Amino acid sequence: MAVKFSAQRKRAKSDRGTKAGSSSGALELYRQERAGARGRLNGLLRSLKTGLCGTALSGVAGVALAQQSANPASKLFTSSEVIFSSFAVGAIAAALLSAAWLMRQRGNLEAETEEMRSALSDAQQRISRYEALIADKNRRIVLWDAGGAPAEILGQLPAETGAPSDDREFLAFGRWLKAHSAAEVERAIEGLRSNARSFDMVAETVRDEVLEVQGRVSGGKAFVRFVALNNLRAELAELKIERERLVSSITLFQSLLDALEQPVWQRDAEGQLAWVNHAYGEAVEACSPEHAVQDSREFLGTIAREKIRATATSNSPFHDRVSTVVRGNRTVFDVVDVVGTTGSAGMAIDVTEAESVRAELTRTLKSHAETLDHLATPVAIFDREQRLQFYNQAFVRLWDLDLGFLESRPDNNELLDRLRAQNKVPEQLNWRNWKESVLSVYRALDTQTNRWHLPNGQTLQVIATAHPQGGATWVFENLTEQVDLETRYNTLVKVQGETIDHLAEGVAVFGPDGRIRLSNPAFRALWGLSEDQTRPGTHIRSIEAACALEYDKPDGWRHFGQMLTSFEDQRPSLQGTFELYSGIVLDYAVIPLPNAQTMLTFVNMTDSARAERALKEKNEALRKADELKNDFVQHVSYELRSPLTNIIGFTDLLKTPGIGPLNERQSEYVDHISTSSSVLLTIVNDILDLATVDAGIMQLNYSEMDIDDLLDDVAMQIADRLHENAVTLEIVAPRGMGTIVADQQRLKQILIKLITNAANFAPEGSTITLSSWRSGTDFFFSVADKGPGIDEDTLKTVFNRFSSGKGGKRSGAGLGLSIVESFVTLHNGDVKIDTRAGEGTTVTCRIPSAISARSIAAE
Repeated sequence: MAVKFSAQRKRAKSDRGTKAGSSSGALELYRQERAGARGRLNGLLRSLKTGLCGTALSGVAGVALAQQSANPASKLFTSSEVIFSSFAVGAIAAALLSAAWLMRQRGNLEAETEEMRSALSDAQQRISRYEALIADKNRRIVLWDAGGAPAEILGQLPAETGAPSDDREFLAFGRWLKAHSAAEVERAIEGLRSNARSFDMVAETVRDEVLEVQGRVSGGKAFVRFVALNNLRAELAELKIERERLVSSITLFQSLLDALEQPVWQRDAEGQLAWVNHAYGEAVEACSPEHAVQDSREFLGTIAREKIRATATSNSPFHDRVSTVVRGNRTVFDVVDVVGTTGSAGMAIDVTEAESVRAELTRTLKSHAETLDHLATPVAIFDREQRLQFYNQAFVRLWDLDLGFLESRPDNNELLDRLRAQNKVPEQLNWRNWKESVLSVYRALDTQTNRWHLPNGQTLQVIATAHPQGGATWVFENLTEQVDLETRYNTLVKVQGETIDHLAEGVAVFGPDGRIRLSNPAFRALWGLSEDQTRPGTHIRSIEAACALEYDKPDGWRHFGQMLTSFEDQRPSLQGTFELYSGIVLDYAVIPLPNAQTMLTFVNMTDSARAERALKEKNEALRKADELKNDFVQHVSYELRSPLTNIIGFTDLLKTPGIGPLNERQSEYVDHISTSSSVLLTIVNDILDLATVDAGIMQLNYSEMDIDDLLDDVAMQIADRLHENAVTLEIVAPRGMGTIVADQQRLKQILIKLITNAANFAPEGSTITLSSWRSGTDFFFSVADKGPGIDEDTLKTVFNRFSSGKGGKRSGAGLGLSIVESFVTLHNGDVKIDTRAGEGTTVTCRIPSAISARSIAAE
């Protein structure tokens, strides 16, 4: 028991030591210790009494039982005597022992009491000190018991804090503390009383005083201490409040920045990422902003970051547009980066769409400016300050103003004064009122349209439109030509009306509804109609019924009506001819006009039809005569060729010695017969060749021949004829001209015909020049003589058949040049004649070399 009590006492001392540390619980601790000591003493007395009774009874009972067991037969004492004796002996022994123990315990109690008195004295002294401290006007304590008793309030706070002295009003924190401080204090007290959660905080009064508020739990009680702070602590508290306010603001702003769709980042002094928002994390494809910071995922490229680091300062933040790749797409951002003492912070705004819109707007404005600049209509745009902002080239040409003056951006008032000074705008009786009326467009809601008649005779339609944002657009439409055209149109309409009325052709115009719009007297005369029958508005059915009497086929006018009133999109024109009962032949035409109108024209073709019939009959007779002539020529030519061949053969036979000698006259006659027969055979052959060409059955036998050999062969064949005419042939051609692909016989025939024709007109003793040259695949052959030349009238018919020139030594059939032209044309070439009176004639033939040797049918 002594050991247990001692342990309790030590625990009590420990509790006292603990509680003595708190000035508010010292008195209560002492009372609790005294009550505990009394309780323990009473318990010890109750245990002592129980122990003594048990000890006495057990001693007496033990002696009696021992005696009875030793001698059962002898019973010196009865049971009651034994029991009584045992009680007596036990009581005496217990009393002696209890007295001894009590005396010992009394000494211990007296020592403990003395100790308790000493502790109580110390506690009272501490309580006095604590009460002195509590009584300080800079502190106030509120205590709450665990049982829900009313709060106990100790101490006072300075009056300048605004804390009320009344306890009930003091507990109404919202009346003398600021709203946020009162809410925090009440929340903290609730946590202290319900969950024993201590707290330390700073509160602000409505008078802007700072209090330190501490909440603790001790000895089953909760107490809150309000302390008015001195200057230093007040400053610290204010700094704490300011820090909390700044932390709250930073948290709020970070939450705001985190909710933005634009990437935002913060870097430390070393340039490393310290914080990013969700948009930044999504832009760099990180799982979260924290992962983006941990992995140092950069949003901008290295060049952009170096540029920001090099240009951004604390006084001049970086602000520029940077292009980067986000989610695989090239994106343009408007980047702002601010540098501070502890690092930097930046924000990127996606302006890709805005940049695209701006670029599109720039292109659109440029396109509009270029379009306006190429317009023939003068345009000028003034801004909200009425200053010239834009003008096109047509505006410059219209007013012929100095470009320096226009580039100085004059206002509209100054521009009108300049135009008036140069006598380019209409002069007004009251210039000021007129100008104010013109410039009122800047205050008007609707577009203003005026017509200016300029001193130079031009007429302008001036359209001024005000802009919603201020300013106006001026459009100067030149109506001079339009007015002139209207005048001309009106005049033309009158002239056309007069012209149509005096036309010999009948004209009638119908509208889309089939009603006549106008008609001329010739139309009425051709169809025997009166003006009343053809007045405007009369339907074509009525005119059809009146005209059917003059025409034996009523379907004609019915067809006109169907065409005029049809709903087809395409209205074809129609032409034709018909004859009236009276024998008059009319050519008609149905012509679609604009606005769905249709014009009918009728021309009296009676005389022309008769003349046409006569011409057709004459042409048919001429055609038959020409066919008869061609048949005759071909028949005669073929029939003459055989006898001529026989004559020539027999003439040559007579010249042979085997027939016999001929006298001189006979030989001369035979030579004349031979020469005449040869000439006649040549004419017949020429006629046959022309007939073959005309029939389209002549074919060219192409072969490759050397030009030098061709020229030598032609010179040998024409030598006799040249000798007879006493002329000389000179060949001018470069050696090595190559070969030509052509019909050798026809080509020789061409050259011989040209040389023969030149020899016939060349004077005796003169020289005929045969020239030849080459240009690519074309070969040129030229024959020049020094004859009298060809006059203009003969030159027009020189290629006609049977057309012989005058002045030659011999009169031929006139087929030479015609054959030349036909053969050259068959070779796809051409013939040119250059002649001058008294200077001679030069005939040049161009003959292209065929690509391959082949026969071509003449067409």
